[in-house]
Amino acid sequence: MSRTAGTGPVAAPATGAVTARRTGGIALRVAGTAGRRALMLIVLLALVFTAVELLPGDAAGATSERGESAADIAARRHLLGLDRPVWERFADWMTALPTGDLGTSARGQKVTELLADPLPNTLVLAVTAFLVTVALSLLLGCWSAARPGRPADRVISHVSTAAFAVPEFVVSAVLLLVLSLWTGWLPAVTVTGGDGRPTSWTMLIMPVLALVVPQTGWNTRVVRGALADEAATPHVEAAHLDGVAPHRVLLRHQLPGAVPAIATGLATSTGLLFGGAVVVETLFNYPGIGTLLAGAVATRDTPLIAGVVMCAGAVISLVLLAADLVRHATLGARA
Repeated sequence: MSRTAGTGPVAAPATGAVTARRTGGIALRVAGTAGRRALMLIVLLALVFTAVELLPGDAAGATSERGESAADIAARRHLLGLDRPVWERFADWMTALPTGDLGTSARGQKVTELLADPLPNTLVLAVTAFLVTVALSLLLGCWSAARPGRPADRVISHVSTAAFAVPEFVVSAVLLLVLSLWTGWLPAVTVTGGDGRPTSWTMLIMPVLALVVPQTGWNTRVVRGALADEAATPHVEAAHLDGVAPHRVLLRHQLPGAVPAIATGLATSTGLLFGGAVVVETLFNYPGIGTLLAGAVATRDTPLIAGVVMCAGAVISLVLLAADLVRHATLGARA
């Protein structure tokens, strides 16, 4: 009796120790992943400085006014620090980064001020496209997985593959042709108000759709594949043998197990969404960082280019880190 009674107090600490070790292991893995992503971002920023340095011309010449002499351009080059080695300029920029200072653009404006309006606009566009992508991918992927081998499954598979293969600029051109030029339902370009924001929410529809179509195609296939893998696991087969309704098996047994793969696929899409936003914003004259980045590349404005890359990279890294947390938590719970 005493031995039985004594097992209770011993079992609880043992279980708590296992949970603590598991939580600590997850925390270490996530910290390691965060460190690797931070290092990758630093390397990417170094490549940005190097790539701009290798382009013909520089910011002093690109921003010069008509009639300026060579001495004036040389003076501006010295003012911008372009006569210093690129590694020195990168080191100075990285040293100021922890304080929130993204440097000064080639035209003498603070990069943080230049990003104040376009960055929120791009975040609105990207977040909206991401949420629509999540909803459509889950809906279509689950619909397809619930009907394996049937016509609906085959149609969704073919359409999603075709959608992912079409670049954003092609989708944008088709949307402009159909929804603007032919029907006149939506404005062809984005008109901004005094606050730098689009004057109507309808101006978001075509840019969002241009980003959503390829990413929905990709993520629908990810969801479908993850659910198909889960369908072959013993606990799902046991649920079918027990007579559980197919839709309940899908939602309560297959989908939870597929969460890590789905989360990874959706997180990967954030980088593609930001990359596509550069093209889409330019085509629709949308006031985001895409337009700002295109102008910065034209003027060889290294601090502004690096500031845009830094902001986009930070957002993408946070989303990827969140996906890592979801994956580790899910796998830990199943273990």
